[in-house]
Amino acid sequence: MSLRARDVGLICGTLPPGPLNAIADVAGVRVGHRSLHQGDVLTGFTAVLPHEGDLFRDKLRAGCDVINGFGKSAGLVQLAELGQIETPILLGNTFSVGVGIDALVSRALASHPEIGRETGTVNPLVLECNDGFLSDIRARALTEADAFAALDSAAAGPVAEGSVGAGSGMSAFGFKGGIGTASRLMRLGARDFTLGVLVLANFGNAGDLVLPDGRRPVPPAAPPATQERGSVIIVLATDLPLESRQLNRVARRCGAGLARLGAFWGHGSGDIAVAFSTAGRIAHHEAADILPMAMLNESRIDLPFRAATEATQEAVLNAMLAAPAITGRDGHARLSLADALR
Repeated sequence: MSLRARDVGLICGTLPPGPLNAIADVAGVRVGHRSLHQGDVLTGFTAVLPHEGDLFRDKLRAGCDVINGFGKSAGLVQLAELGQIETPILLGNTFSVGVGIDALVSRALASHPEIGRETGTVNPLVLECNDGFLSDIRARALTEADAFAALDSAAAGPVAEGSVGAGSGMSAFGFKGGIGTASRLMRLGARDFTLGVLVLANFGNAGDLVLPDGRRPVPPAAPPATQERGSVIIVLATDLPLESRQLNRVARRCGAGLARLGAFWGHGSGDIAVAFSTAGRIAHHEAADILPMAMLNESRIDLPFRAATEATQEAVLNAMLAAPAITGRDGHARLSLADALR
């Protein structure tokens, strides 16, 4: 197992984590990676599958928050309008968004001959960060086969972190960034609910990072940053029954977790959070006019707000601690946060 925040005494907040301290603590959620580490190419895809079934036929309620919109993601407009997701979520680099769209559409068409004929089209959800500092992004190395490999490798259980999948070439606060995850348990109505977060961390200026214990590690010889040009994608899952407007609100609190770390969501940063609930499905071919729906009492929403904040903060630290020091394109290098804390 890779190093994580709690292994070095960094505790984010007060709520307890789930058994894996990962987005996979939410029942049914699976994560897969495809990594390309070939010469100057350090990139990949990461796939998040929100439930075990057919997402097109059984959609989930979803929300999103565009904290800062310097990004090229696909599918957010329809997600925001309809409040639901109907494909797995693919994370990649900026120039792989089109490939990710093609892969998700290809999978949907193969499984559903009615798409584009007896029913509408499909809304693929693909999000990105720019890994061009460490990887040759101009090579456009990722293919549909790589996206399929990430989707097909998705599994329950522990989630690989650090320089894997879409996180292979990412940076954070001048250190090596990547994929990280964390979760929180919430007690409501005499039962436990789970909220999990997965991040693609590629943001933050060197010198701005603030650890939960107050330390401010700075990479050695880090050049002064004049502009924030990174990005972060946050995928939040929960089994708490939330409707789409509430999911929008919870997604927004992921930004508080970023702020606790020292981020200020700069002009050149694409900071986006997508949230979904596995508590109840929306049938594509639903025939009823009126549908019942369970949802959280709004006066209790502070608890998932806190959980989203804490899990996001910890997931970013897990990404940075799990990622080893690396040298990439044209000799560009990033130190691991783990090395800086030794």
